[in-house]
Amino acid sequence: MEDFILREIDKIGELLFYLARKLGIYKEDIPTFTVADVKSEFKHAELDIDLDSIVNQKYPISYLVEEQKVTLKALEALTDIIVHTSDIDPQKKKEILDDAVRYLDSKGYISFRLYSLR
Repeated sequence: MEDFILREIDKIGELLFYLARKLGIYKEDIPTFTVADVKSEFKHAELDIDLDSIVNQKYPISYLVEEQKVTLKALEALTDIIVHTSDIDPQKKKEILDDAVRYLDSKGYISFRLYSLR
């Protein structure tokens, strides 16, 4: 029960942060990086994730969930990384973001982080 309460408190804090940012109260430069930057960081962290492969899938979210078996939190984080990667086609980023939000919503996982990027 304690874990549930702590997760809910975290969600409220995250919501407040993104609302403040959206309202301009909290100014933060959103980082942009390239696919090469992300690959380098994944390699440095010894993560076996091929960003090109994910982005080039016909259905990237289905690929991540069904084949790579990522958790909902990991899906949220990967989607956030993809959206902020500067050299991915903007239309593709929008499709991935919308698909991720739909999928997370269907699982009852409301991502304030991803909603704030729409």
